[in-house]
Amino acid sequence: MSEDLSGVWDGTYIQPGTGMVTFTATLVETGGALLGDVTEPCSNPRCPLRTHNASITGHRSGTVVSFVKRYDPPGYGFDTVHYDGVTNAEATEIDGRWRLPGTSGSFLMIRASKSAQAITTEQRAKAPTR
Repeated sequence: MSEDLSGVWDGTYIQPGTGMVTFTATLVETGGALLGDVTEPCSNPRCPLRTHNASITGHRSGTVVSFVKRYDPPGYGFDTVHYDGVTNAEATEIDGRWRLPGTSGSFLMIRASKSAQAITTEQRAKAPTR
């Protein structure tokens, strides 16, 4: 079991009125403290940016994960979003809820590096030997 959440994560969240939004997060965990970066497409048609960038700060205790996402630059209707979730036993998924004042929704993050590693191992196993 990988307790450390460091790595690349593919995620989705459900935003009322918009639907599913995809994002990519890169997390670094040190002693339970989480730092990271997020990129996601802008889902607001009036947004002057095609892609949003944000930073993550938070912590993990056992399977419980909490972090705050801060958009840079702030604006476009949101600045900080609070996330609370739980990891699965293998620490390859984080499932939970995000919240803003007056609204909230669900999110799911899946560790991308684990998937890529598994696919590479599978491809090697299928490759013909010489």
